[in-house]
Amino acid sequence: MQKGLKKPKRGQWGSTFGFIMAAAGSAVGLGNIWRFPYITGQNGGGAFVFVYVVCVLLIGLPLLLNEIAIGRKSRKNPVGAIKVTGGNRFWQGGGVLCVVVCFAVLSYYSVIAGWTIGYIFTELINIPVDFAVFVQTPMYVIPLCMIFILMTIGVVLGGVSGGIEKAAKFLMPVLFLIIVLIAARSVTLPGAGAGIEYYLSPDFSKINGNVILSALGQAFFSMSVGWGLMITFGSYLPKEGNIIQSSGWIAGMDSVVALMGGLMIFPALFALLPGESPDEGPALVFNVLPRVFDQIEPFGNIIGAMFFLLLLVAALTSSISMLEVPVAYFIDERKWSRRRAAWTIGISAMVLSIPSSLTAVQGNVFNRLGFTFFGKPISGFFDMMDFFFGTLAVVVICLMMSLYTGWVKKVGDYADELALGSPSFSGFPKNAWMFFIKWICPVVIILVLLNMVGVFGDYGEGG
Repeated sequence: MQKGLKKPKRGQWGSTFGFIMAAAGSAVGLGNIWRFPYITGQNGGGAFVFVYVVCVLLIGLPLLLNEIAIGRKSRKNPVGAIKVTGGNRFWQGGGVLCVVVCFAVLSYYSVIAGWTIGYIFTELINIPVDFAVFVQTPMYVIPLCMIFILMTIGVVLGGVSGGIEKAAKFLMPVLFLIIVLIAARSVTLPGAGAGIEYYLSPDFSKINGNVILSALGQAFFSMSVGWGLMITFGSYLPKEGNIIQSSGWIAGMDSVVALMGGLMIFPALFALLPGESPDEGPALVFNVLPRVFDQIEPFGNIIGAMFFLLLLVAALTSSISMLEVPVAYFIDERKWSRRRAAWTIGISAMVLSIPSSLTAVQGNVFNRLGFTFFGKPISGFFDMMDFFFGTLAVVVICLMMSLYTGWVKKVGDYADELALGSPSFSGFPKNAWMFFIKWICPVVIILVLLNMVGVFGDYGEGG
C-alpha cells in the first residue's frame, strides 16, 4: 500500500490521569466559570447550588457513564459508535448531530474565548474597557477569535496522547491553581462574608420548579454530555481502564470548578460593589468583574488578568474536545489524515465564527436576524446558534443516547462495559445505573425539553 493511502491510526490515551484531565477539561469550560455564577445569582444563591450538586450526582453522572461506555464499547466516534453497535439510520442521526453540534458550537464559543484574550491584555496594562463598545469592534473581536481557533487546531494536530493529553496535563493544573489563588483573595476581602453567606447558605424556601429545572439544565450542560465529546474520548480508553473511578473524578473536578467560580465572584462582588445585583446575567463577568478587580489592592490588575487567563484556559480545554469530535469522525469514517481533518474543520469554524462575531454590531444584518420559538423570541445570529446547537440539540442528543442504551439495545451490555476494570461496579450500583438510564434520565430530559419550550411558564436556558 502506498504511504499516502495508509489507514490513519486511532489514538489512545497514554494514561488514566491523562484521560481524566482531558475529559475534565472538556467538561470544565466557560459554563462553569462564566455561566454558573450568574445563573446561581438569578436563582437564589445557595438554594440553587444545593439543587445543582444533587442534579450532578443523580443525572449528570449516569449520563456521563453512559456516553463513555458507548465510546469504549464501540472504539469509534459518535456516528461510528451507533453504526457498529447495530443502530439504524435514525439512531445514527444522533451521532451525526453530535458532530454538527461540536463544529457549530466551536464557531461561536471561540468568539467568547476571543473576548477573554482581549481582556487579559486590557487588565494587565490596566486600560478600562467598555464591554458594549469592545464587542461591537470587529477589528478586535474577529482576529482574537481566529487566534483562539488556531490555538485549538495546534493542540489537536498533536494527536490524542501527544497533543490533547499533553495539553490537558498542563492546562488543568494551571486552571486549578489560578482558581485557588483568586478565590483565596476574594474570600479574604473585608466584607466578603455577605457574599459567602449568600452563595453557600441555602434558603430552601427559594427552591421551586424553575430553580430545580434550571439546576438540571446547568448540571446537564456543565458535564459535557450530549455533545459526543465523552463518546469520542471514551473510544480512546483501554479496556482495562476503570470508567467508574475516572467518571467520579471528572464529575467531581467539574463541580468543584463551578463551585469555586462562585467563591471567586460573589465574595468580591458583595465586598467591593455592595450595590451591584448578583443576578446581572451574562454581562456579570465582562462588565462587573473588571470593576471589582480595579478595587483590589494591591495588584488588582494582575488578579484581573489571571482571571481572564483562567477563562481562556477553561475555554481552550473545552474547544479542543469540540474540534476532536468532528476530526475523529473524518479520521474513522472518511479515512482522512489528522492534519487534513484538523485544518479543514478548524478553518471552516473560523469562517462560520464571523457572523457570530458581528452579531453584537448594532444594525448589522446578523444582529437583526431573529425568530420566535414556541413564543420565545430569539434574536441575533449568535443566540440562534446557541439555542439550536448549544441548547436544544444537546438535550435531544442526551435523550436519544439514553433511549438507545436503555431501550434499543440491551442496557446490561453497557453496564457490563462499565464493569470492565471496575470490579466494584456490581449488584446495587450496577442495577441503579441501569434503572436511571432506562427510566429516570429520559423522564428528566423530557422535563428539561418541556421547560425549554415554556410549558412550565418561564423559558429555561441552555449552557
